[in-house]
Amino acid sequence: MWRVRIEDIDPPREVPGAADTILRQLDHYGLHWDGDVLWQSQRHEAYREALTWLGEQGLSYYCTCTRARIHAVGGIYDGHCRDLGLGAENAALRLRQTRPVLQFSDRLRGTLIANERWRERILLSTVATGCSPTTSAVVVDDHFQGITEIVRGADLIEPTVRQISLYQHFGWQAPDYLHLPLALNGDGNKLSKQNHAPALPEGDPRPEIVRALRFLNQAIPEEWQALSIDDLLAQCRRQLAAGENRAFSNGSR
Repeated sequence: MWRVRIEDIDPPREVPGAADTILRQLDHYGLHWDGDVLWQSQRHEAYREALTWLGEQGLSYYCTCTRARIHAVGGIYDGHCRDLGLGAENAALRLRQTRPVLQFSDRLRGTLIANERWRERILLSTVATGCSPTTSAVVVDDHFQGITEIVRGADLIEPTVRQISLYQHFGWQAPDYLHLPLALNGDGNKLSKQNHAPALPEGDPRPEIVRALRFLNQAIPEEWQALSIDDLLAQCRRQLAAGENRAFSNGSR
């Protein structure tokens, strides 16, 4: 089972129409999800309930540290406000860390050792938005949707450490994780909207699917390109290697 979630709770960073484009492209490329799409913008009450529970258990605290202060102490939050007993006004909410995750098992990379300084970086909500989509909202939604396996890029290994820790504080079973090498552009930057990656072509998706599968170390014979999209995707096998990040082009340029 494969779920689709639209993480749309950070309005300043959202591009109008982007969510509809994502869903349309997934369908065009034969990637059909199970069940309804979950929109985070409709889940604020669930996030508030989860954060309230952590507070009732004494597992969170308010923090007024600015980005400038954190940068001044080396860029990693040092727990400065943890025991100050601050109120909620103009404050972010942080996890009171009692179950730090110093290593976890990755299904592709084996045991990964976490940087000990990551343990205090679990931000539950921000002053601006009231909720952080990369920590508390993601974990609450993963649990709600019954997510058991997560496959994503190696640039998210550090957030995985924070999310597993948050799972443990909630008393929930964390999913299994697999972190793939990154697809890079010609300049060595990750293919992403932030780095202006070109949009996927709107024509026949099969050449792009073959290109992507070969990037993932799938042995794709030339004759498979004549298969239907569903049959082509059905031929995939788990032939992955941790390897290095490397260049990839989707054929748009």
